[in-house]
Amino acid sequence: MLTVGDRFPEFSLTAVQGTDVKTAFSAVTNASYAGKWLVVFAWPKDFTFVCPTEIIGFDGVAGEFADRDAQLLGLSIDSDFVHLAWRQSREDLGKVSYPWLSDIKRELSAALGILHPAEGVTLRATFIVDPEGVIRFASANDLSVGRNPQEVLRVLDALQTDELCPCNWHKGESTL
Repeated sequence: MLTVGDRFPEFSLTAVQGTDVKTAFSAVTNASYAGKWLVVFAWPKDFTFVCPTEIIGFDGVAGEFADRDAQLLGLSIDSDFVHLAWRQSREDLGKVSYPWLSDIKRELSAALGILHPAEGVTLRATFIVDPEGVIRFASANDLSVGRNPQEVLRVLDALQTDELCPCNWHKGESTL
């Protein structure tokens, strides 16, 4: 798995945002969000159980990521059409504000090193990438354990201070 200090791989994927088949699809590349922080989180596959709790959890703080000049991107190995169908099947998922990347060829997931060896799906991996394309935070959970979007936001805040931040530091607190 790529880690802190590695460059985030180049990618060109179809993103799905919204539920209208006429406007839901767009091409997204590294250049799509030039100058922004990226927060990329992968889930194993659509139409599952833990994944929607994370997707909705991240959407609950999507505005806070945007306030920090960070673009939130979801990622799985499902096709763009499966992403759209899942969004259309659930009102809460249909309202999610950030794009979901379709890595059906598993190229980005393989480059990141986040494919589960036995299952062939992505791990619950999270990457925070700085505006220069360097990974500044990387983590992966077991397939059965969801993430904490507030913790990812806290880490982004700490990284953006460019200071030493102690354990359990939160935005607005003193740095070291």
